Amino acid sequence: MTPGPVLEAPAKVNLYLHVLGRRADGFHLLDSLVAFAGLADRISLTRAAGFELTMSGPFAKGLDAGEGNLALKAARALAEAAGLAARPMAIALEKNIPPAAGLGGGSADAAAVLMGLSKAWGIHEAVAKSLAPGLGADVPVCFAQRPVFMAGVGDDLGPGADLPDAGLLLANPRLPLDTAQVFAAFDAEHGTGGAGDERPRPGLDPAPRDAQALAEVLAATANDLTEAALELAPVVGQVRALVSGLKGCRLARMSGSGATCFGLFDDAAAARAGAEALAAAKPGWWCWGGGFAEPP
Repeated sequence: MTPGPVLEAPAKVNLYLHVLGRRADGFHLLDSLVAFAGLADRISLTRAAGFELTMSGPFAKGLDAGEGNLALKAARALAEAAGLAARPMAIALEKNIPPAAGLGGGSADAAAVLMGLSKAWGIHEAVAKSLAPGLGADVPVCFAQRPVFMAGVGDDLGPGADLPDAGLLLANPRLPLDTAQVFAAFDAEHGTGGAGDERPRPGLDPAPRDAQALAEVLAATANDLTEAALELAPVVGQVRALVSGLKGCRLARMSGSGATCFGLFDDAAAARAGAEALAAAKPGWWCWGGGFAEPP
């Protein structure tokens, strides 16, 4: 059977990430403004004899294509919820987002599979959306695929945010960072508390007119996991410093639990030029330049 439409699973970028505390069950309470990059994994779905996953692309090597993969978990969860286990699908996944990089690649894949299968099977989107929190903290926001404030343990979304047509650079030293280990390092320093008193969200009304205005709005925020990530991977500091020093960079910060850092630029062309310059200076690193993803 011919594969269905190619689904986009865009990389998640935390423009800021505040850790406000930790619940008794160990889950952390967060506040973040999440955006999505033009960089995306690509997924196609085809009817098959059984649920299966194949992977290709620059970051497919070494990844789990078995039952532990979030994309396959999402497919099975939706099939079970809808009583459609007898209509299995083959998932072809092109991995363009580096794993364990603070970009939510696996969560984006799971969200895209939920959306794609709900359409293919004629299931109301609300059913697929209800399964997202059980798959991972970043899956609900990846299901949104548009700039939005995220709170709670990742399950409290809104309001949406209007971002300018800015450039975005992503850089990673090809060093995976385990999210659980980064949070454990954070907890070792802060205990069950957050990184400080609860801080107000940045004002985005009216919407920032350009990258510089967005950088100014974000200046009072931070990524609270940065110091914990630096303890585990000091190279993150070098990545952030080099991104910050690129011509035209308005703001440089780590995304998620790292080790990827992002830079804000005036436009996609400036971000691509910055990525080319950084790749030339650090040929062993992974660099991408472009813009924010177009909302669905």
